[in-house]
Amino acid sequence: MSKDFFHEDPENWKWGILYFNKKDHRIIVPKRNPIMGWTFNFAHPAGYIFLILILLLIVFQSIYS
Repeated sequence: MSKDFFHEDPENWKWGILYFNKKDHRIIVPKRNPIMGWTFNFAHPAGYIFLILILLLIVFQSIYS
């Protein structure tokens, strides 16, 4: 298994919780503490699309339930 240098660089974490790295091609990455789950790479345009889709799903679920 290779070392994930992008992920470990503190410069790639905004406010310590938002991952933002244009050089990393991944859309979803593990959080700094892997026990806490996963997060989006907010430098990747598809990350915003997935985030919007999830929010729309939550909104429609609450409206139509």
